[in-house]
Amino acid sequence: MRPARLTDMPGIAVDRVGTEADRRAAEDPSILRLENLDTDLRPPAAAIAATQAAAERDDCNSYLPFLGQDPLRQAAAAHVGRRAGLDYDWQSQVIVTAGGLNGILVTLLATIDVGDDVILTDPTYIGMINRVRLAGGVPKLVPFVREAGEWRLDLDALRAAVTTKTRAFLIMSPSMPSGAVLTQAEWTAIAELSAEADAWLIFNAAMERIVYDGREAIHPAGLPEMAGRTITVGSASKELRMIGWRVGWVVGPAAVMPDIGLVSISDVVTQVGIGQGAAAAALAEPERDVADAVAEWQRRRDVIVTELGDLPLTPAAGSWSMMLDVGALGLDSETASQRLMDIGRIAATPMVNWGVVNGDRFIRFVFSNEPVDRLTGIGERVRTALFR
Repeated sequence: MRPARLTDMPGIAVDRVGTEADRRAAEDPSILRLENLDTDLRPPAAAIAATQAAAERDDCNSYLPFLGQDPLRQAAAAHVGRRAGLDYDWQSQVIVTAGGLNGILVTLLATIDVGDDVILTDPTYIGMINRVRLAGGVPKLVPFVREAGEWRLDLDALRAAVTTKTRAFLIMSPSMPSGAVLTQAEWTAIAELSAEADAWLIFNAAMERIVYDGREAIHPAGLPEMAGRTITVGSASKELRMIGWRVGWVVGPAAVMPDIGLVSISDVVTQVGIGQGAAAAALAEPERDVADAVAEWQRRRDVIVTELGDLPLTPAAGSWSMMLDVGALGLDSETASQRLMDIGRIAATPMVNWGVVNGDRFIRFVFSNEPVDRLTGIGERVRTALFR
């Protein structure tokens, strides 16, 4: 009998589309891989060198220390502190996790009870929604709405979603899959409502610095009265391009960190030993490292935006992905995804189950893993597939 906790947990679709794209790409390398959050931009050289050195070190082939190696905990405290304008004590306010999503799950397990409501945006990566369910929580999705060519959070719907059962807000900015970047007003509303509800604000900061067109990246822990209720979950996978290292960190109020650490030890026990020093080295790199990567990802975004300019595509303000409204073209996301694969030779993930309002009518284009020269011409391929 299937456990009850899996009753409302759908698949993520990315794995299915990715497997099919792998099979087809073996025979047709021209297939555009826009289905998965990968990037071909290399990690910092310092991270690769640190990994190679760590492979020869006995202390990196150990279960200890359970909460993460000191240099990375120190680096994560300094990094999040700079972003939020706060001082964090690395010994009492930081643990290392096996990637960002592991950090989200252990944080949820340490902060919510079965039946508690957790507020997320609509759409949100289904892997985040499913982790709320795994922790026993009830996802409450608040929609983004399209205004003046951008995604904006529906603040009236946000206020209406908060009840006495609200225990946490799980928010990502830039958001994935929409590419929305929350404004000062939107963060302020979230902060005020989380305070009124006495709820945690769990901030998925995996793409915090990946913002385009000169936008401001706001860290919610730096807002008034929010340092004591904001838990930041970071990752080396996106900004630092270290997907395979599986290293993340959780930084938060000292009062809750022992519980998060206990859950972490009870889950994966320990993190990837040879990856932690590499993540610390990458975090120590100048801001130019991330800025250069962001500039390249923006160029790739711009190619797609230009070529699909007459279609209902909402440009990403940040992150690695953006969404095309295929519902406006009379299609559902599964049909559109299959047509793009079969006819357009484009792998793109359907957004069914990733949202209620902004779900099945959208497909996602990830633009971080294909260079500009391969993306050039995508407009004709999309139109051929969707308007046959």
